[in-house]
Amino acid sequence: MRAVAILAAYNEERFIGGCLEHLFEQGVEAYLIDNCSTDRTVEIAERYLGRGLVGIETFPRAEVHKWQQILERKEELAATLEADWFIHLDPDEIRLPPRSDRTLAQALAEVEAQGYNAVNFMEYVFIPTLEAPDHDHPRFQQTMRWYYPFQRSFPEWRPHRRNAWKRQPEKVDLAGRAGHRVRFPGLRMYPEFFKMRHYIFLSVPHALGKYMSRKQDSAALQKGWASFRAGLTPEKIKLPSQKELRHYTSDDELDPSDPRTQHLWVLP
Repeated sequence: MRAVAILAAYNEERFIGGCLEHLFEQGVEAYLIDNCSTDRTVEIAERYLGRGLVGIETFPRAEVHKWQQILERKEELAATLEADWFIHLDPDEIRLPPRSDRTLAQALAEVEAQGYNAVNFMEYVFIPTLEAPDHDHPRFQQTMRWYYPFQRSFPEWRPHRRNAWKRQPEKVDLAGRAGHRVRFPGLRMYPEFFKMRHYIFLSVPHALGKYMSRKQDSAALQKGWASFRAGLTPEKIKLPSQKELRHYTSDDELDPSDPRTQHLWVLP
């Protein structure tokens, strides 16, 4: 069974190496769409070509962030790359199986063996805190250990990150729900959620550089995509206290109960 993660990146030198290495350890290969990064993203990624990274392509950068077009390109790749399963993810995400006694690839094979063809991921958001506000260094996974479970809407069983799927005979719809929920005829979602550690930003300066440098597409904003990021200012970022969060001990002990429906770190 061959699984390929399709990533899109712009200036993700902080995350790209660790993300790729984690995927390879989990038995998953990767394909990178680079949105004309100006940092070392591509230089770092090129080290893994032929060692799990099956390809790198350049997606032209426009005056606004063309997220829908990038997702449509991912749809095309999922119809042409040789793989049994595909995962849509970003470099700041660490995708995990439900339990750590198997790899992500092994867990996807078990899902397929049981007759399912799509997987949802429960999102756990890791952020800096008032007590520890700066993790902008290569060891951020070891030092930034406070998180909250995040589910955009209720009921809790509704998929929020259904973006791993078995190869389909026809092109899937990934762009229609901003990449959060893939759709195709005959979809059968595995009832147990997989997991995702999401390192949205590593410090307040990192958040401002990451989001204020992106001018969002007006068409995407009208759909409600990334609306809170489009209006982000320094005054709107409020780091929570560690008392408001949960402390990470292991992947198996991530707590999905009472998920947040709004992010804790940004004011309305």
